[in-house]
This record gives sequence, structure tokens and C-alpha cells, in this order.
Amino acid sequence: MTDWAKLRADFPILDQKVHGKSLIYFDNAATSQKPRAVIQALVNYYERYNANVHRGIHELSMRATTAFEAARERTAKFINARSADEIIWTRGTTEGINLVASTWGVKHLKAGDVILLTEAEHHSNIVPWQMLAQKTGAKVAYIPVAGDEGTLDLSALDSLLTSQVKLLSLVHISNSMGVVNPVADLCARARKLGIVTLVDGAQSAGHMLVDVQAIGCDFFAFSGHKICGPTGIGALYGRMEILEKLPPYQGGGEMILTVGYDKTEFKPAPHRFEAGTPDISGPIGLHAAMDYLEAIGRGNIWKHDQELANYAYDQLAALKNIRLFGPKTGRAGLVSFLLKDVHAHDVVTLADQGGVALRGGHHCTQPLMHKLGVESTARASFYFYNTKAEVDHFVEVVKEIQKFFAA
Repeated sequence: MTDWAKLRADFPILDQKVHGKSLIYFDNAATSQKPRAVIQALVNYYERYNANVHRGIHELSMRATTAFEAARERTAKFINARSADEIIWTRGTTEGINLVASTWGVKHLKAGDVILLTEAEHHSNIVPWQMLAQKTGAKVAYIPVAGDEGTLDLSALDSLLTSQVKLLSLVHISNSMGVVNPVADLCARARKLGIVTLVDGAQSAGHMLVDVQAIGCDFFAFSGHKICGPTGIGALYGRMEILEKLPPYQGGGEMILTVGYDKTEFKPAPHRFEAGTPDISGPIGLHAAMDYLEAIGRGNIWKHDQELANYAYDQLAALKNIRLFGPKTGRAGLVSFLLKDVHAHDVVTLADQGGVALRGGHHCTQPLMHKLGVESTARASFYFYNTKAEVDHFVEVVKEIQKFFAA
């Protein structure tokens, strides 16, 4: 039996008051908090073996290099990649998607080709493809979502998966709706047609078991800061058969074998895609975060998150004059909502006065908001250190906000 209260004590930031109220942190879809194990891993690196990696043969450099590459091995295991060589360090999910667009996309797409996305994508999985389409003459198409529940309308898929589609890029878990997409099924359908696939795992990697081989995707991107790791570090998985044929992402030191005045020879993947001095502390902190999550068990985390989200959804659904978004069942650990005649930013501002940290806005899904006919929503997103008691207090705060605006 998991002792969730004991785990909560691992997060020093949660033990504080905001505006005189005990902090309730419900903004985990934006970024997660960091346990002492991660904080200490960063401190240990900077205090004991801060040095550049790969290029030095002195003791500190060798220690740093060993830890840096051990983190790559750990990441491969975390998502069940076949090899650590299929893991590329990035600044996060956004850079991972941009890397694919700038390498695979530029090499393979041409006028008339189609990039297929969903209407529920984060801007980081829309804007890079729009930019690529402008460069190449390709077009962007979308799998529609169905109403406020935000689930994909898969009845339209057969007509969308044409021979012109070269890439299917889609989110694993919607950051604004809490929908869990059937990515393995969709990747399998795409693969039969020779379509390359990318999965945005920003909201899934730290909350549920992820197996990129079982999903069958060609690329999978996620961010460290959403899985209890540091900001500024992420990972891109790429199937080696594809990576070894791609051009570099950026040029500079570290990604080269030899450089002459007239010609450069590049390293193989993954180092070909990692120009310059990398974020060294980031992977080391990420390694500690992955170890921490695996000790809990992502299956346990997933069950806890879903139970909390379903509980919150049911509590909110009992209120009057509220509009809820996302699926009624099978949702991930978040709930988005709107109160009648109350702007989402006002909800978040007043909730903050009650010690509750929410997120209000379009959640980097403006096209989806427009489709739903709203400008923004308020969002409560949960993680394993959150509790039902916190949800109860949050719902009481929402009731108070409704009373305030009804007065």
C-alpha cells in the first residue's frame, strides 16, 4: 500500500502557506514539483563533479560524463527504447518536436504532402508544423474532436489517412481536456500506410507507464519538468532506423567527428543532434526523478491521478452554473471548467487567495478553445502528492467564488 502522505513530505515546497492558507498546488500539468532526491542530485553534481562532458580526461570530467550517459540509459529504460542511442537530449517536448520538423520534416516533406495532427494539440505540436508547411508547401490537416468531452472523432480517420499523409503527430494526453488518446492503435494504422508517427508525451511520461515499442511510434517527446525533474531538460526518442538517416539539427562542437576548412564529418546518433555544451545537470536531475517515480510505480501514480480527477469531476459536476470539459470517464489527472459569467482568470485569482494554485487561460490550445466557443478555461491538474482533502477544499473555494460573483 502506497503511503501517499509520506511521499508528500518529500516535497519541501508544499509545506508553506500562500496568502495565509496552506498551499494546494493544482497546476501540475504546467510543471510538477521536485522531491528532495532531485534537488540533492543537482546539489551533489555542482558541489562534487561539475565539469564538461565527453571532452575531458580528468577525474571530474569523467565523473560528469559517466553520470550524463547513465541518465541517457535510464531514460531509454524509462520509456522502453531499444537502445540509449535512440535518446536525444533536448530542452523539452517543444524542442523535440522542432528537432523532428527541422530534420526529418525538411528532408522528407514537399509540396502536396500532408501533416496530420488533432484539433486538441498544444501549440508546440501545431506551430512547428505550420512553419514547416510554409517552407515546404506541405499542408496541415486535423483529426476533429467531438464536443466538450474532447475525444477524437475517429469516424473521420479513414478519409483523412490518405496517401498524401506523410506524418501523424498527436498528443498522448490532452493538457487541456484530460483525454487519453489511443496512440498505439493510431500509430498502428498509420504504420500500415507508411506514415511516420510522433507522440507528444509531455503529459503522459510521468503519470503512466510508457512503452514506445508497444506504442509503435517513430518519435516520442517529453519534458523533465513535468515528471519531477528540472526545467530545461527533455528527451526525444527516435527509432534508430530513422535517426541514422537524418541530418544534424544544429552545428557546432561535440556533434562532429572531424572538421576541416572545407568539410565536416558528423557523429552518429544521438550525439549528431546535440551540438555544443549540453545541459549536464538536467539529465542528472532527470535521472533522479525517474528513479523516484519508478520506486513509487507509475501504475500506482496513474491509478491515484485518475481517482483524484474523477472525484474532483464528480464534486464539480454537482454544482450549478458550471461547464466541465473532457471525458466523463477514463480521464487523466486534470479537470477543466468554466463558471457561468466568471472569467477563468478571475477564478484563478480568487482561488489563489484561498491558497489554491490553478491555471487559467487557453493552455496553449487556442484553436481548440475557439472550436469549443470559449476563450479560456480554469484547470485543476493533479499529481501523486495531492489528496482528496485538497480537492474538497478546492471545491469549497469554487463555491465561494460563485457566491462572490452572485452577490
